[in-house]
Amino acid sequence: MIRLVVPLLVLGLPVWAADWSLRPGEEPLSKAELEAFEGRTLTFYDNGQSRYSAEGAYSYTYAGGGTAFGTYRIAEDGSICTAFDHGFNRCDLFVHWGGRLILIDEKGERFPVRPEEGS
Repeated sequence: MIRLVVPLLVLGLPVWAADWSLRPGEEPLSKAELEAFEGRTLTFYDNGQSRYSAEGAYSYTYAGGGTAFGTYRIAEDGSICTAFDHGFNRCDLFVHWGGRLILIDEKGERFPVRPEEGS
């Protein structure tokens, strides 16, 4: 019976951290830089927008319309982990690379963030 219970418990837990494979020159953001995301909206090149609001509120607005809501937290490994209201969880790592801000997802895919106006 224990053999059945343990796998079910593990499957029910959200994945909150990944094994980040950084490329040469990628430098993870510091905790202070991540905390400075509060109140900011980051826009990606597909026009999707991540909004990091007060007290851990998060929303992602898709380029074609529609918004997913949830909460975020900064994990001990320096990633930002999001728990969406619809049940999906993910962690992303932000890095500086060549003067750009890049989001790396748990699959290792990289998404550059557009520079903010006036930057």
